[in-house]
Amino acid sequence: MSLPRVHVLELQASDEDLLQRFYERNPLYFEQVNGAPPRPDEAREEIRDLPPEGWSFSAKRLLGYANDQGELVAMASLVSDLMAPRVWLVGLFIVATELHGSPAAREIYAELERWMRRRGAAWVRLGVVVGNGRAERFWERQGFSEVRRRDGISMGQRVNSLRVMVKPLDGGRIADYLEMVPRDRPGEA
Repeated sequence: MSLPRVHVLELQASDEDLLQRFYERNPLYFEQVNGAPPRPDEAREEIRDLPPEGWSFSAKRLLGYANDQGELVAMASLVSDLMAPRVWLVGLFIVATELHGSPAAREIYAELERWMRRRGAAWVRLGVVVGNGRAERFWERQGFSEVRRRDGISMGQRVNSLRVMVKPLDGGRIADYLEMVPRDRPGEA
């Protein structure tokens, strides 16, 4: 990794202030997606937030990527075995604004993908806001394919459309994924 001595830590409730500082230093995602800077309780809500009731999953984890000073330069929110075994969700992935345009996001995501794979992930799923061009291009370059769109998703002060995107980690076919996760089939309710 071209980022010197960035280390990964699993964030806990006790890391709320660390995560909140990161959000406040890097408000771009929140402004683009939610239409407002991060709320004062944004980190607390991210730490507590779980998938919707009725969705099966095995665990939710928050990973932080910290520099030598112990401050975060990136974070990821992950859910394992979401709706099907070995399907992992990247619910949120934010890299410090100062690193945009550098290889950092790609390198951090590659490490994140290796981390998920070592823990059994065969598929990675995420949603990217339509119109967030930089994020859409990033995920496409990482090998993700759109399987469907969801419209009318309330996010902060905005109502967005989401591209549900999927990537196989072990050579699987999208048709196999859609068989396991019918919710992501185009046209499903």
